[in-house]
Amino acid sequence: MSIKKDKRIRRHKKIRMNMHGTKDRPRLFVFRSNQHIYAQLVDDDQAKILISASDKDLKSKKGENKSDIAKQVGKLIAKKAIENKIEKVVFDRGGIVFHGRIKALADGAREEGLKF
Repeated sequence: MSIKKDKRIRRHKKIRMNMHGTKDRPRLFVFRSNQHIYAQLVDDDQAKILISASDKDLKSKKGENKSDIAKQVGKLIAKKAIENKIEKVVFDRGGIVFHGRIKALADGAREEGLKF
């Protein structure tokens, strides 16, 4: 494993020690790969994934950059969460720095009404 990936995993473990999602306020977990972005609402009490969304769920992605797609994924997961009567979440960035696609996803979710 690379040093960069080791550092990210170490940061994520530190973050997860203090963060816990419940049914009322689930954890919004974001995973970013080189080409895709995924978001999940997780209930840590029951170890269940409540809602998930990714850029693969979007219909049109042509001509858009990765940040715009991430913002759409944030809006999509927020819409699904509000349909399931979830308004407040705990944001888990997965040890990744809060800028770029991660920030765009968070902004999209906030625009649709999710509260962090």
